[in-house]
Amino acid sequence: MNKLTRAEMFRRLQAENPAPTTELEYNSTFELLIAVILSAQATDVGVNKATRPLFAVANTPEKILALGVDGLKAYIKTIGLFNTKAENVIKTCAALVERHGGEVPGERAALEALPGVGRKTANVVLNTAFREPAMAVDTHIFRVSNRTGLAPGKNVLEVEKKLLKNVPKEYLLDAHHWLILHGRYVCVARKPKCGSCLIEDLCDYKSKTLD
Repeated sequence: MNKLTRAEMFRRLQAENPAPTTELEYNSTFELLIAVILSAQATDVGVNKATRPLFAVANTPEKILALGVDGLKAYIKTIGLFNTKAENVIKTCAALVERHGGEVPGERAALEALPGVGRKTANVVLNTAFREPAMAVDTHIFRVSNRTGLAPGKNVLEVEKKLLKNVPKEYLLDAHHWLILHGRYVCVARKPKCGSCLIEDLCDYKSKTLD
């Protein structure tokens, strides 16, 4: 996929969805951080169902700390790996209070130092909340990047670096959201919906399903 093709790809994605964003529900940077931590190996729909009642009663680090691990588990028990996630969220809330005055830091190193926060989670927060040109590569973006030829790579870090290099600068801030939505609803894993794909003619995928 060449430079002109990549630019046309994102021009179309932008035209279809001018203001893309995460499907996780949140009203603050802190809520976003907690939702992203909980979303690992879980669906956004499932996370939203759990965080709606949680954030209604505890939407700050201090309030979640007051729930305690067991109190938090009661809200997130429908989410996969909820025991580990509850421990990490409590530890992260404690770290936010102790190190950052209860605020979510906007620096990668500080974010990745929080329990349960890896590179992908940090990238989501940096991009979505702080509007930095970060690229969080999940399974959807990894698949779309390799399948289309946009940024082929053997691992998520390789794909991330290629995306930051290959995505035209004017589209970089929103590229994460366009790609994840495209992978979630069109360029799906088992049988991509090539026949209804607006970038099908730009894509390098050899086994297109055009019916």
